[in-house]
Amino acid sequence: MQHFQLFIDGAFSEGAMGQTMCTENPATGTPWATFACAAPTDVERAVAAAKRALEDPIWRDMTQTARGKLLYRLADLIEENAEALGRIETTDSGKLLAETASQTKYVGDYYRYYAGLADKIEGAVLPIDKPDMHVFTRREPIGVVAAVVPWNAQMFLTATKLGPALAAGCTVVLKASEVAPAPLLEFARLIQEAGFPKGVVSVVTGDAESCAIPLTRHPDVDRIAFTGGPETARHVIRNSAQNFAVTSLELGGKSPIIVFEDADLNGAANGLIAGNFGASGQSCVAGSRGLVHRPILERLIAKITEKAKGIVVGDPLAADTHLGPLCTEAQINTIKATLGKAQSQGAIIHFGGTPLDRAGNFMAPTLVECASAETETLKVEMFGPVMSLLPFDTEEEAVALANDSDFGLGSGIFTQNLARAHRVSARIRSGICWVNTYRAISPIAPFGGFNQSGYGREAGIEAIHDYTRTKTVWINTSAEPMANPFVMR
Repeated sequence: MQHFQLFIDGAFSEGAMGQTMCTENPATGTPWATFACAAPTDVERAVAAAKRALEDPIWRDMTQTARGKLLYRLADLIEENAEALGRIETTDSGKLLAETASQTKYVGDYYRYYAGLADKIEGAVLPIDKPDMHVFTRREPIGVVAAVVPWNAQMFLTATKLGPALAAGCTVVLKASEVAPAPLLEFARLIQEAGFPKGVVSVVTGDAESCAIPLTRHPDVDRIAFTGGPETARHVIRNSAQNFAVTSLELGGKSPIIVFEDADLNGAANGLIAGNFGASGQSCVAGSRGLVHRPILERLIAKITEKAKGIVVGDPLAADTHLGPLCTEAQINTIKATLGKAQSQGAIIHFGGTPLDRAGNFMAPTLVECASAETETLKVEMFGPVMSLLPFDTEEEAVALANDSDFGLGSGIFTQNLARAHRVSARIRSGICWVNTYRAISPIAPFGGFNQSGYGREAGIEAIHDYTRTKTVWINTSAEPMANPFVMR
């Protein structure tokens, strides 16, 4: 089997305790690779290297333009290796090769975006209200960053952290999920090839006790950028109390997609399918609460049912596959339990509802018509291909139902009424709202949520400032010496 090593301080190595784990191919249910696991001493070594590199003149004094050129080089390498990285990610996580390869290639544009911003991080001269004072601000790197990335969109969720952090001049310890970490451990080779100085980026993985906890509570970590589940996030916040690291959280979601009676039904059906069956439903922005104007509910169900007949479930490496396996067996078990409770609450399963009788973690695409807003499938983030539809009668009710959630990451609206689109999108409590489309991303557009979907934003111009600290510099320009030391000026 292929074996992947940790990448610490510019070199690949095994973990200090020699621990390894095995990763399974979700499409076959069989082991395909092993990987080294970090021990606390490995985390210490990675953070120490990041701290040293932060003050090393090679990185510290590198011009912002030169940092940008390194990011451009990394972007080119990612594009050149997109197919190979995508194949590793597909084998490790079960996501479709068509998506992993294309998404990885597009990720290059995230690094290019931040490469272009690297020499546009500016301070300001302040029109200060005191005579004989020249006062200005400058933005400096926030310091050592712990970037914690989940398995379901690794290259994308790494780029939204690593791109702005490196452009700002920070150093990064990247923690890959112990579930399907192979793509990021392989990605480390491109970081090395791009020419980043030793210690600027390290890539580790391992369990919570040996890796995640020592990293997020380390006293030399200045910022934590975390993507994952709310429960793990609570532990991260507790850990950050040890180092007071600035923390951003990109968490889960239970996103609503509202379909009004004037919507184009074909587009709405495709949006719901994209939001629920795309990436096999393994997306934090999955639009798993479909809210449908009652007069069109039956017609929309019929259209989705007809389109679902053409969905090909199978080998994620095959070009004609639409829906691959789920990453873990635990997801299958969660879906089965959730569907069982929903049926006991009066929900109707129009198609799917069961795992496929074949090797691997395959779940049939499933459509649930819900009896009430309390139906279990509308409450639980299942991370699988389950679409739940609930009817509404008025716009006010649709907005209330959309906001009836602890989460607030994504949302969608399908309508031909432009005024309604503006009106409703303004009232939905979510960080992202797609109108007459769904699941679109760009390095230019901020990404993040409200409520239990976390705080902070990734991508966009704002994100690069999150990896800097503002320093204010006061210069006394008077020819006279400083006056009375006991009076604040």
